[in-house]
Amino acid sequence: MRGYLVRRFILLIPTLFIVTIMVFLVVRFVPGNVIDMMAAEMSNLGEATTEAEIDIEWVRQKLGLDVPVHVQYGRWIGGIILHGDLGNSLWTQRPVIDDLRARIPVTFELSLMSLIISILIAIPVGVYSAIRQDTMGDYVGRTFAIAGLAIPNFWLGTMIVVLPAIYWGWSPPIEYIPLVDDVSGNLGQFIIPAIIMGTGTSAGLMRMTRTMMLEVLRNDYIRTAWAKGLTERVVVLRHALKNASLPLITILGARIPGLLGGAIIMEQIFCLPGMGRLMIAAINNRDYPIISSVNLIMAIIVMVCIIITDISYAYVDPRIRYR
Repeated sequence: MRGYLVRRFILLIPTLFIVTIMVFLVVRFVPGNVIDMMAAEMSNLGEATTEAEIDIEWVRQKLGLDVPVHVQYGRWIGGIILHGDLGNSLWTQRPVIDDLRARIPVTFELSLMSLIISILIAIPVGVYSAIRQDTMGDYVGRTFAIAGLAIPNFWLGTMIVVLPAIYWGWSPPIEYIPLVDDVSGNLGQFIIPAIIMGTGTSAGLMRMTRTMMLEVLRNDYIRTAWAKGLTERVVVLRHALKNASLPLITILGARIPGLLGGAIIMEQIFCLPGMGRLMIAAINNRDYPIISSVNLIMAIIVMVCIIITDISYAYVDPRIRYR
């Protein structure tokens, strides 16, 4: 196992190198020029009345955009490797790492709560639907799964924000409450978007759980377990669910990028100051260092989660051995 982990983490190096090139270059193809946007902003603020009064070349040089793209990439990747420096925001000149340090815990908390909620919903409902196939409970669970797949999360989140405000004068809190300041207030602020994201994620996981459980329950060793007089709880949880969990781990690992992407929408709807809102603001402002850094952080999280998923296979199925 140790050798396998060493090889996997070594392989992350060229993968991350390719990712850095992609995230650095792609943002340069976004329509719009940050220099022109800054010039328009200065004009609106009355700092300059005409484009001639703005030294475009001086601004471009100050922002480090006066050199070729490959030189800009070399400076950016060099700062990351040598100093752990992700650069500075083009607009505020604040270190990007400081902004990410404040935003990452918000996105991580929202994604983690959503993942936990999806597991707590999908696994029990999927197992119950399988062991009680074609009963009323099974039909209810399958209907819930279809509804979860069919209803968009952004629409549901918008309705939860808008409709209670119109009919009952209530709306979710929009001012961020840090976890260290007020635990109950923080959880109360995150629980609604987490349930929305978790419900959407649990739908596909629940259908997969039901399908795999039905397949496993028809195997001979399950019939043998019933014939030995084992209780339903032991047969279902110890024998059936454990053997059906391998595809579920794969599904969970594949859902993590979706949770990170969904967090961007939920943060915008519920005014949570996470990486999603930071990303949207950076795209609107063409703030290249922030866009590249957020994409890089998300790519690293996804790749690490994939490795954790692969490692989990060996603990679930003893037949799998990594060398």
